[in-house]
Amino acid sequence: MDEYLPPAVEKAKQGMFIAQQVVDGYMYLRSLIGPEDLLYMFYDDPALIHRCMEQWLILADAVVARHQQHFTLDELFIAEDICYNHGSLISPDMIKEFLLPYYQQLLTNMRRRQLDKNRHLGLQVDTDGFCEPVIDLYRSLGMTHMSPFETAAGCDVIRTAEKYPDLRISGAIDKRILAQGPQAIDAMIDRFLPAMQKRGCFIPTCDHCVPEEVSLKNYLHYRKRCLEFK
Repeated sequence: MDEYLPPAVEKAKQGMFIAQQVVDGYMYLRSLIGPEDLLYMFYDDPALIHRCMEQWLILADAVVARHQQHFTLDELFIAEDICYNHGSLISPDMIKEFLLPYYQQLLTNMRRRQLDKNRHLGLQVDTDGFCEPVIDLYRSLGMTHMSPFETAAGCDVIRTAEKYPDLRISGAIDKRILAQGPQAIDAMIDRFLPAMQKRGCFIPTCDHCVPEEVSLKNYLHYRKRCLEFK
């Protein structure tokens, strides 16, 4: 871990934005227990879930604390992946009980340790799927940024941007359309980028990893069109 600290320290001295990434609690639980078994475990053994999350917090907090000895963080990035194409994989009540208290404690600890007490600590939550039903839940933690707004799952950045004018948004570029060609890409870009440019706080990125079906030519065309709105 120490080999990554000197470059980060140097970037912090240059005034660059420094984000701390952690694996989210849900992804951690899913890896430990399995995606299907986990859903039963919330009902069958909730105490075990809490013990697992307590260990998640201990580990995440220890790693972040080591980094915070050297620089002030601008953002905590949580790779959550808690949604699918119809909403969240677990209920809002489960999110509130099993996840949010541990995230809140980590954020509280991070804010207390900041070297620059006046620097605002943002929170970015990254989840695939239809994320709109969980936005208010993570906003209750102080979420400032969300990604990647997977279009194939029904996310609509225009709708979200209107409802949450101060929320930073990344993503929304439909990977399926990137594979279709310049004409389809132009139609997508012209549909929502003018409005998002006017609103601000938006980074147009692919709503997941760029698949192999997207040619370099198509990708460069998409990037060229995006630059028209910088």
